Amino acid sequence: MPHLLTVHDPRGYAPKVIGKRLAPRLPTLEGKVLHLVDCLFDNSEVFMQQLQAWFAEHMPGVHTQIVKPRESWVDDPAMRARVVAEADAAVFAVGL
Repeated sequence: MPHLLTVHDPRGYAPKVIGKRLAPRLPTLEGKVLHLVDCLFDNSEVFMQQLQAWFAEHMPGVHTQIVKPRESWVDDPAMRARVVAEADAAVFAVGL
């Protein structure tokens, strides 16, 4: 007779998620500062460089800057404050 096994799910329980409204859309990005936030996931740096090159070629009036937190998976209040203070908009990348 086969032995019975007990298997525990290591993922635990998902946290309760409360939806929030998105920030209002800007009427234009022309002349604006756009921070491209590299969240330090695999390949996100390459993606952000490609996105920055796309803006330079197709929307040269948008001023892009790649911004990174100090480390992955950890909130960086200083980086968030910098984005709020310096940028008109931000794109966060999580990698490929």
